Formats: sequence, structure tokens, C-alpha cells
Amino acid sequence: MAVLYGEQAGGRAALEEIARFEGPMPTGVTVSHKGRIFVCFPKWGDAVDFTVAEIVDGYERAYPDQTISRPRSNDDQQALVSVQSVVVDPQDRLWLLDTGSPEFAPTSFGGPKLVGVDLTKNQVFQTILFPREVALPTTYLNGIRFDLRRGDRGMAFITDSSDQGPNAIIVVDLATGASWRRLHDHPSTKAEPNFAPLVDGQILMTRQQGQPPKPLTMGADGIAIGADGSRLYYCPLAARRLYSVNVDALVNRDIPDEQVAATVVDEGEKPPSDGLESDADGCIYVTDYEHNAVHRRHQDGHYQLLSQDAGIPWPDTLSLANDGYLYLIANQLQRQARYQDGEDKRQLPYRLFRLRVDAKPVRLT
Repeated sequence: MAVLYGEQAGGRAALEEIARFEGPMPTGVTVSHKGRIFVCFPKWGDAVDFTVAEIVDGYERAYPDQTISRPRSNDDQQALVSVQSVVVDPQDRLWLLDTGSPEFAPTSFGGPKLVGVDLTKNQVFQTILFPREVALPTTYLNGIRFDLRRGDRGMAFITDSSDQGPNAIIVVDLATGASWRRLHDHPSTKAEPNFAPLVDGQILMTRQQGQPPKPLTMGADGIAIGADGSRLYYCPLAARRLYSVNVDALVNRDIPDEQVAATVVDEGEKPPSDGLESDADGCIYVTDYEHNAVHRRHQDGHYQLLSQDAGIPWPDTLSLANDGYLYLIANQLQRQARYQDGEDKRQLPYRLFRLRVDAKPVRLT
């Protein structure tokens, strides 16, 4: 049962706790048109029995079944290796974005993939494998958004947030399965040099035992599509800027990447964010991992604080549902051992929340 989780000052919406997770750390959440809730658990070092789950009565159940989460190898084309994002598209189909990169290992062909699931049959209907020139050995597939009006069956847009190699936006033609990189290693997709966010009272850096601290270097991560589908919004995780790019340019394979880059707009400063989301009114929602908060960016560029609560350490993925609620995962990412000199400071449970924003999701179909 959902419970209220903390007072919000100034008339802001109260958080409702939807589920708790006592096992591996979740990252992604999405809600179907009929209200079904799905989450994912990438393999970042925790024991993961299944990498995608449906939340039923507050508990997670393997989805679409547990067998598909038992890969034989990191390049198993028929199984889910390590899913980072789950997103329901405008036709109410569930898509699973598999990094093929457990514990951020180098990828090989067959691991990085996009898997479509028919929610009426609870069965996989399409698997798209990324070629080596698209999913590089260093690639980390992170966020995904859709415009189903483009091409014969729509286009998907994916961020490569790698902290070990070039970043980019990956475009996928859902009809043919073809994919290509855009804004490859472009400055807007990369981490800010010497980025130093203040999280839990200290500068967040990679802090491995016996090694000097290193600044965060994760690139393009958060992603959202504009209400009319003309612009795609994105942000590096290790940055304080929001960017957008022309979608017509992204999908046009006949123009060079330099011409695509010419359409990039720096949309201004924002809190350092992990997840992004958009609504049908043209607003962009951003997480704020420095302040355990969520903001709404209006079309005129001003930010409205929606929720701030110590109970949402590291708000990660956002998902706007038909019920007018914004769903969010809080997973304490900053307390992982890799940022804490080898000591895992996360405390169970992780939580899934929602807050009412009275907005409708973007449905480009």
C-alpha cells in the first residue's frame, strides 16, 4: 500500500512511497498506460536474480519471466544481461535497454540490445542488436525515448553515458533495426572537466581504495523528448547544463555529424541531474542529486521546485504516467563503494516514490 513519506513545505506535492527494495539497487522505472509498474536492476555488483521486474502489490516479480534473466554470457543475444532502463512507449509497449555491461565491463556484440515486450501477451516481440560501430566496447547504454511518428514504425533515441570512452546519442530505426551514433564525442554529451558536485556533505568523486580520487566523468545520461517531438533534451550526469538537439537532424543519415551538431542548443544551467522527463505542456522534469530534489523546468526556462526530501537520496529515473503522477527511483548511488573508498554505505531499503504533478506524458504516435 502506498504511504505518505514526508511533509513538503510551501504547498509542494507530498511524496508517496509505492515500493521498497530489500535486494539489488534499482535504476529505472516506467508505468504503462494501464498503470502497471516496471523497474530494472542492472548488475553493478549486487546479486541480481532478475534484471527486470513488475511491481505487484508492492513487491517485485521477474518480468517477463525469470528465465530470460539467466544469460549464458555477456554477449547472450537471447537473454537479458544487465538492463539499465525500462520505458513504455506511446503504443503501450515495454522496451528494455540492455547494456550488455555487467559491472561496467567492456561490451561485445550481442550484449547491448533493445528488447520490445508486448504487454498484452507478456512476450518479447522484437530484439535489436547494436553493431560494434554503434555500441562500442566502452559504451554504456543509459536512457531512451521514442517518437513513433517517424519512419515506418518509429525511432528511439538512446544516451551513451560511458565514463571510459566517447559519449553520444544513438538513434534506432525500429522498423529496420538500423542504428547510428550522433554527436559522437561532442562537448555537449561529455562530462564537465573537474566536475565537483557536493553530495551528502562531501565532493562526490570516484574514490577507490589505494588510488587518488578522480572527478566523475559520466557523459550523456538523462534524456527527454519535447512535447512536439522537434527537440531532444539531454544532459551529462557530470555537468550542470541542459542541452537540446534538432530531431530532424538526428534521424537524417544523409547529413554529416557536424551539421547535426550545429543544431545543438545550450538550454542553460540546471541542477546536476541523473534522470529527465517531459510532459505534453512542454515542461522538462529534472532530478537534483545534490539536494535530494526534483524540479520542473517551464517553457520560459525557470525552474520550479516540486519536491525536496532527505528520504530520496540520489533521485535517479523519472517516469510521468497517465495518472498525473511523476514516479521516481531513489537508490543511493552516491553511497556505493566506488565513491566511498571501498566502503558500501548504502542502507536498505531503496525506494520507489511518486508525486502528483497533474501533467500528461508526451505521446508521439
